[in-house]
Amino acid sequence: MHGMAQGIATAARLLAALAFLPALAMDPAAAQDVGLSPTLANIKRTHTVRLGYREASPPFSFLDQSNRPIGYSLELCEAIVEEIGTAVDDDALKIEYVKVTSESRIPAVLESKIDLECGSTTANAERARQVAFSPLIFVAGTKLMVPKAAPVSGITDLKGKTVVVTKGTTNKQAIAAADKKFALGLTIVTADDHEQSYQILAEGKAQAFATDDILLYGLIARHKAQDRFKVVGDYLSYDPYGIMFRKGEPPLSAVVERTFRKLATNGDLVPLYNKWFMSRLPTGERLRVPISLQLEEAFKVLDSSAGTRN
Repeated sequence: MHGMAQGIATAARLLAALAFLPALAMDPAAAQDVGLSPTLANIKRTHTVRLGYREASPPFSFLDQSNRPIGYSLELCEAIVEEIGTAVDDDALKIEYVKVTSESRIPAVLESKIDLECGSTTANAERARQVAFSPLIFVAGTKLMVPKAAPVSGITDLKGKTVVVTKGTTNKQAIAAADKKFALGLTIVTADDHEQSYQILAEGKAQAFATDDILLYGLIARHKAQDRFKVVGDYLSYDPYGIMFRKGEPPLSAVVERTFRKLATNGDLVPLYNKWFMSRLPTGERLRVPISLQLEEAFKVLDSSAGTRN
């Protein structure tokens, strides 16, 4: 019975793939691509992988001085592209970079505008109902950026104040929950991206900017604003980051998982982390954020050779 159920499930996945790719059913030459899943089959046909990037999420995904997308998440995505090349038998895949925002990133995945979202996206249960995520790439949490001279050490010091958050982020939910829990009477305003949220704070239109702590540190470093702003408060949320891609495509999931296992087994993940979080960035700033114990342990779990060394 188990084998029958497995066979039915496999057939269902195949039918789903065919439903997404009506053109393939009419083209015998392309029919063999169905086994690759819709995303991989399209990449094979177009010889292109579309990477969604963020303009202002250093060090994960941001623009350098030449307006070229760079960052930790993008470098991980580029490793996935290499593995995709092996899967589709094309070692000369082109990369197309597509700008997304906190608000547009999930629709971009769902509407097949991008193949991988390479930003600073929290993998949670709500989002996992719509999209798939890579293994853990970072652990963050919601904190507050406030003016350095402000008498603010946590969320309860902001009673009656204005807090800016970025649209489409889990941070908005975290601030709304804290507002309700502590009866703070906050005014919560939104901006389209983290850079705009930062500017609203810098212009004095809000008394705090709430987002993931690492992004706040990145923005302060990028703007050389260590003397203007500080990051305060207890964590108001737990935010594990992952690379986002389309759900329901086991071959694509396998490629992503294989990429991370290879990077872990080769000992590349921690040096890659240190490159973006400890060393000086191409844009000149240095974050000096050591790898967390949670992330280091997650990388060890991915290392398929760890058992043979212990």
